[in-house]
Amino acid sequence: MGHGFGQLFKLRGIITYRISPFEQKAFAGVISHGFPNTIRRISENILYIVPPLGLAYLIYDQAEKEHHRLMLKNPADYENDE
Repeated sequence: MGHGFGQLFKLRGIITYRISPFEQKAFAGVISHGFPNTIRRISENILYIVPPLGLAYLIYDQAEKEHHRLMLKNPADYENDE
C-alpha cells in the first residue's frame, strides 16, 4: 500500500489540521500553568495519602520494636549457668 503507519486510511469530508512538532513549544506554560497545577493537585490529595502512610509507618515501627524486644535473651534464664 506504500503508506506509513497512521496513513492507511482516507478521511472524506473531514478536514484535519496538524502542527509540526518543530513548531510547537515543548515547555510552554510549564512555570505559569504547570507548577501551580502541580501544587493544587498535591494539596487536594494530601489528606487522602498522608494519614494512611502515617498510620502504616506507626504500625511498622511498633512491630519492629516488638520484634526486637522479643529477640532479646532473658537474663533471668541464665542466672545459674557457670
